[in-house]
Amino acid sequence: MGVVTISASYGAGGPEVGPAVAERLGLVFHDRAIPAQVAGRLGVSQDDAEANDERVVRGLWRLVASLGAMPDPVGGVVPTAGQPDERAYREHTERVLREIADGAGGVVLGRGGAMVLRDRPDALHVRLDGPPEARLRAAVQRYGRPEDELRRELQANDTTRQAYVRHFYRCDPAAARHYHLVVDGTALPLETVVDLVVAAARARGIGAA
Repeated sequence: MGVVTISASYGAGGPEVGPAVAERLGLVFHDRAIPAQVAGRLGVSQDDAEANDERVVRGLWRLVASLGAMPDPVGGVVPTAGQPDERAYREHTERVLREIADGAGGVVLGRGGAMVLRDRPDALHVRLDGPPEARLRAAVQRYGRPEDELRRELQANDTTRQAYVRHFYRCDPAAARHYHLVVDGTALPLETVVDLVVAAARARGIGAA
C-alpha cells in the first residue's frame, strides 16, 4: 500500500496533517508507534525511548559542535552511560521504518523518513515548511501558548532537527531535492494541504483501494 513520509518544520502543520492523510488513505499513522517498537528492540521502556528521541533532537547540535568536523554518518556517537547510544537508537528507528515500508505501509511523521526510504518507488516524500514568523503565528493560533515560549521552541526545534539530519545523513533536510512534494503549510488551510498530499500519494499508487 506504500508509505508517505512527512518532514515538517515546527508550526507547519505536521501533527495535524499526518493523521488526516493517513485516515484519508486508509493507512496507519506512525509517530509514537516508532519509539514503542524501538524501545522493545533496545530493551528499554517506551518512556525511555521517547525521552531518547527528544534528547537526540534537542541535544544533537551540542554533540555535533563538540565533534568539530562533520563525522562520517556511520561513525561512533558518544553513548549516554547506562542507556543505548544515539547511533543504536537511530539504527533501530531506521529498521522499523523499513519494516513499515515493507509491510502494510503507513504515514510516518519525522524520523528522517525521506532519507531512510529515499530509493523506494512505493514512497511519497513530503516536506511541510514556511517562513519562521508565519510558522510562529500558526503555532500561537493552534496551541494557544505564549508567543515567547513558542518562539524558543521553534528556534530550538529548527536548529536541532537540522543538526540531526546533517549529522546522520549528511544533507540539508529543507532541500527540495529530497522530496516529491514541498508545501508551505502556513500559506494554505490545513485541509488543502491534506488534499494535496493525498492527491500526490494516490498519483503514486499509495493507499487503500
